[in-house]
Amino acid sequence: MSIALTASLVLAGALVAAVVIALVQRARRDAEGECRRQTELLQDEIAAHRRTYDELGHAKEAAEAANAAKTRYLVAVSHEIRSPLNAIYGYAQLLERDDAIPPVEAGGVIRRSAEHLTNLVEGLLDISRIESGVLQLRRDVVRLPALLDHIVDMFRMQAAAKNLTLAYKVEGRLPPFVRADEKRLRQILINLLSNAIKYTQVGGATLTVRYRSQTALIEVTDTGIGIAPDDIDRIFEPFERGSSPEAALQPGIGLGLAITRVLARILGGEVTATSELGRGSSFQFRMLLPEPMEPPESTPTHDRLIGYRGDRKTILIIDDNSSQLVVVQHLLRPLGFQVFAATGGAEGVALAERCAPDLVLLDVQMPGRDGWQVAADLRARFGPALRIVMVSANAHEYRAGGDGAADHDAFLTKPVDFDALLDVAGRQLGIGWIAAVGGDGADIEGGDGAALPVAAAPYLDPLRRHIKVGHVRAIATVLDDLEAAVPESAAAVAEMRRMLERFDLRALARRIGDGD
Repeated sequence: MSIALTASLVLAGALVAAVVIALVQRARRDAEGECRRQTELLQDEIAAHRRTYDELGHAKEAAEAANAAKTRYLVAVSHEIRSPLNAIYGYAQLLERDDAIPPVEAGGVIRRSAEHLTNLVEGLLDISRIESGVLQLRRDVVRLPALLDHIVDMFRMQAAAKNLTLAYKVEGRLPPFVRADEKRLRQILINLLSNAIKYTQVGGATLTVRYRSQTALIEVTDTGIGIAPDDIDRIFEPFERGSSPEAALQPGIGLGLAITRVLARILGGEVTATSELGRGSSFQFRMLLPEPMEPPESTPTHDRLIGYRGDRKTILIIDDNSSQLVVVQHLLRPLGFQVFAATGGAEGVALAERCAPDLVLLDVQMPGRDGWQVAADLRARFGPALRIVMVSANAHEYRAGGDGAADHDAFLTKPVDFDALLDVAGRQLGIGWIAAVGGDGADIEGGDGAALPVAAAPYLDPLRRHIKVGHVRAIATVLDDLEAAVPESAAAVAEMRRMLERFDLRALARRIGDGD
């Protein structure tokens, strides 16, 4: 019995030992597994810390780059603002001192400097509008040949000052009118040509226009410093000019191309660039520019308007800025308008009751009742016969009007361009302007029907070719040559110039016997 008991005890001990060993091994495995899990968790945490550290490093680099870009931007903006301000300030002081400086020269410098400041502010506002999604587009009827001629002429003097050439080529037919947002289209073209001349020191720039199937391809090429391949996309970013040291030395704030590409895309077009470093660049702007179904009534542009036909019109100006009142009154009164002015909404409404205006130029931002409230009051009192044009320095408040639902008929943005103001006033009042032609007053729709002499025949074929493609500047050049070579054609040339001024190319074609 003792032997059996002993064996049982030994067997039980072995079993206990085996169980203990198994438990120990299991505990060890569990401990090893837990250790591995903890190790993996620590490794994951370390990796997460590394990623966070890397992200913080990248964020720090981005913040430092943004801060550096902000500093460069503020320096550039300060320079861009101070340069035209210096010109305005200087010429204003010369005029105050009554120095022997031609007023026309001073006025030209001050106006161009003010336009530069306006474009700078507009660029900054455009970035804000684009980012906030409130950029408004218009569907204007644009005189495309005249717009292109005007923009090229704007930069001819700038190019000549740097001893550069500026060529303008039209390949194929160019329609006289297209539908587009004229302001934005002009802005894109100005930015492209401005950059071409700014970054070119030797050679020149070329503007080439092709039009086919309602689509315009406008290409601006230059022989400038060029763009590195890595910078082609970078130059379209705000406040960026690429890595070239030469580009960094040029004036500007680095917004032109950024705004250009965004505007082009908003308008349904695209801007692309190709370049070779040190040899020049080419920017291509492609956009749908449909022709209107019917050509609009011509609204001529003139060097100087001296009056208008028909009954005398009364214009009321309501603006809390006395300087604005003085400026607009000095513009309108010499043209024959009866002008009244008020410095507030209540005063303006009361004055309108007494003077019965045909047109009201109404500021939006005024103390007390704003322009929109005053417009509603005027519309309720005088009905649709009274024409109301809103005028505001806040471009975000732009509302086209004239749709029958709004209380106003048109909108102008400050600073007000005189030509734009007269154009709007003429359309709202339905008046025909009288322009100064050759120093005398001439009805802009007049025509003496003078016959072309036989000696003018060699000049008719070039005229037909330029009329066909809508090349306004070339037409003007041929007319100048014709008048110089054939003095007896002066009367007929004067008549054709008036047609050209109002961009009535069909009438001009008929005038030389090339139309129906």
